[in-house]
Parts: sequence; structure tokens; C-alpha cells
Amino acid sequence: MPAKVRCYNTLMVNSELIIIGGGLAGCEAAWQAASAGIQVRLYEMRPMVQTPAHHTGLLAELICSNSFGADQRNRPAGLLKAELRSLNSFLLQCADESAIAAGGALAVDRNLFSNLVTTRLSAHPNIQIIREEVKVLPKTPCIIASGPLTSPALTDQIANLIGAEFLYFYDAVAPIVEYEGINLDQAFWASRYGQGQDEVGDYLNCPLSEEEYLNFIHELLHAQRVQLRSFETPNIEDEQEKKYFEACLPIEVLAARDPLSLSFGPMRPVGIHNPKADHSPFAIVQLRQENLARTLFNLVGFQTNLTFAEQDRVFRLIPGLENASFVRYGQMHRNIYLNAPKNLLPTLQCKFQSQLFFSGQITGMEGYCGNVASGLVAGINASRLLKNKAPLVFPRETMIGALHYYLANADSDHFHPMKANFGLLPELEVFIRSKREKGFAYSKRALKTLRDFMLEAEIGSTGTTW
Repeated sequence: MPAKVRCYNTLMVNSELIIIGGGLAGCEAAWQAASAGIQVRLYEMRPMVQTPAHHTGLLAELICSNSFGADQRNRPAGLLKAELRSLNSFLLQCADESAIAAGGALAVDRNLFSNLVTTRLSAHPNIQIIREEVKVLPKTPCIIASGPLTSPALTDQIANLIGAEFLYFYDAVAPIVEYEGINLDQAFWASRYGQGQDEVGDYLNCPLSEEEYLNFIHELLHAQRVQLRSFETPNIEDEQEKKYFEACLPIEVLAARDPLSLSFGPMRPVGIHNPKADHSPFAIVQLRQENLARTLFNLVGFQTNLTFAEQDRVFRLIPGLENASFVRYGQMHRNIYLNAPKNLLPTLQCKFQSQLFFSGQITGMEGYCGNVASGLVAGINASRLLKNKAPLVFPRETMIGALHYYLANADSDHFHPMKANFGLLPELEVFIRSKREKGFAYSKRALKTLRDFMLEAEIGSTGTTW
């Protein structure tokens, strides 16, 4: 039997959609709506008004990592990608076209990716891109995809609408170094467990002995951090009270919890063989390429709030990075998001204003692909509303449906951002002990459910091979 199509039957007639925000969610929403024949006005305030974290005026600029996460279907992020590709995701197509070697993950040349998105959206006949800050909420159908760094004026407008303050957490980005500055006498090519496109491996690895690791941790914990600005520290008197996103902790915060934590986290040596030594390293730092030319590499998992001078000093203690040339230093910034269970339906409509949709990180959705998924859902549902069709609720057995169910139904008193994970899906009918096989079982059920749903709802590409 096909998956039951559930919807919220709030209908209206209009032919134009306003989208605020040119990040991942806003761009995906714009493409989905425009491809459905809707006239879209996409507002992006950059480069006229910049944020503390962006560097360009390109649409879909990737602030943090250049990796979209695992691409294997037995992984939560891989399943989400498979669902997005089945639904003709515009951004996943751009990501696939700008992909670079990253083992079992989908990583992109970030400049090529953003340029592809910007060029194609600019050329779409149904999309008008307006470089302007939106300070007042429109009274016409709208998707707010302004992200975690929404401008103060728009933040106030949204807060007045929902009658509550935003929640927030602190997010951080990792530094990027030039390839020419990496000491290849120390660093070596390898992918964890041999996963990769090249025989030598897709990552550069810097090995540390136990003594080198402990010295690095000591210096890291005693290094000076950037003092957050006043607007980023409302009502916070103690460092320990800061709210960090657990999936993207600054390495100095992680190390402070336990000196060995990094050796079991981003610096774990498991599955890595050093062909230049007859013994396994105590810890490793992995460097993932940033661009197709392999001239830039980022330090995987090295989100940080150290001062730039301290990053220069401490990170050069890593063997292989003694003469590293930094083209971008790590930074930390404050991200805001809605208390989604109090304010959103699983269609991403605002509970208080049905023609208003929210999408992306401002909803509490985490991860690049999660934000693409929310843009896809918002774009499809806003288009359906404008065409006198009821917005859709995706099945909970799919990763897309499970993520949006979480946003609408989580405990509002303890709501926090969420990335794709199998724990969000309903349990399988048959117990499977193997984690790998259990992942494939979740994936098989999700993709079958999604195909049935797509057929009934008449969305996406039903010709996909499953």
C-alpha cells in the first residue's frame, strides 16, 4: 500500500513567493518553488550587509566545513542524501557536480559549489534575486530561511510574531591551511579503513606520538581564547554556562572535559595506517582538501575559538604543520533558532500564520543536508499552498519526515538542534544486531516508503533506481 499522504488543508490563491535568505535552505526552496512554476523573489542581504561569519556575497556559501557528511546509505547522512537525490534536490546536484575526494563522505570545492548555485539561480526565469536586507515581515506568502545569523531587525520582527525570545547555541569553524606549507616528510596520505577514491587515500594525516599529543593538549588548554562580544553573551556570567552544539564543539572545550577526549574523537587514529612508520600513531590530525586543485586543506574537527595568534602557535605543534600557512582561522559565533515545537507544524508552516514558512538552521535543523531537506520541504509546501494544494507531511519512516516530525513534536522545554540520525526513525519490525545491516534496513524501508509517498503525492522523480 502507498504511504498515506498527510496534509494540513490551509489553502489560498497567490502566484508569488518571497524567500528571505540565500543560504542552503533558501536556495533549495527557491529552486523547488520556481521549478513548480511559482514566481520567486529571493532576498539576500549579502554583500550589502555582511554577517560575522560570511566572507562572500555568493549564495549558499558554506561557512563551516566543506563536507556534506557520509554518503553511504547505511549511514543517516547517506540515507538523507539518497532521499534528496530521489526528490531532485537542486543543491545535491550542485554538490555532486563540485565534489572532491573525501573517502566515504561527500565534500565539495566550496567556491565552485557556491558559484554553481549562484549562477543557476540567477539564470532561472522564475527567480528574481534581490540584494537587500528585509527588516519587516511581508504579509504575502513567505519562507524565512535567514539562518542562525538573522539580522537584528528581522529577528525582532519574528520574536514579535511568535511572542517569545529565540533559543541559541555557540557554533565554531575550523581553520584552513595551504598545501604548500604542509611538511610531507611527516604527513601522509590515507583514508580511514581504506575508504577513498585513490589507492593512497583521500586525506592528509599528521601523526602524533603520545608525548607530542599530551604536549599539544597542554598548550591547547592554556591558550588564549577570543572574548565573545557583548551581543553574543546575553545574561552569561560563567564560561561553563555557554551553550555549545555538541556535534560541533570547539576542540579546546572538548579537551577540557578530558585530556584524552580528542584521541577518541577528531584525533582518533583508528583505521589509519602510516606507511612511513612501523608503529601506529597515538593520535592523528586529518586534513581534508577544500578545492579541486588540492591547494587548500582544512583541519577536520578542529573547530576553535582560540585567538588567531594562538592558532598560529598551537596548531604548528602538530607534526607536519610546523610551517603551515593559514588562509582562514577558526572562529566561533552565536547561532539563534526557534523553539520549533512551539511554533512550527511538520509542514514547516508557522502555527500562528499559515502562509509563513520557516526553513533551515533557524528552525533548529542541523547539518548541511538537513538544511537542504528543510528548504526542499518548504519550497514544495509553499508552492502547493499557492496552487490550492494542501502542504505535505513526509512519512516518519523517511529521514526527511523524521527530522521534520522532530521539529514539530520534540519536548519544547528541552528542545535543541538535531542532525540526521537513525534514532529519529520508528523502530524496525525485526531486530537486527549488526549496526551496518541495521542501517541498510532503515535505508531500504525509508526509500521504499518515500517512493510510495512520491507516487501518491506526485512529486520528485519516480524513475529513480532504488
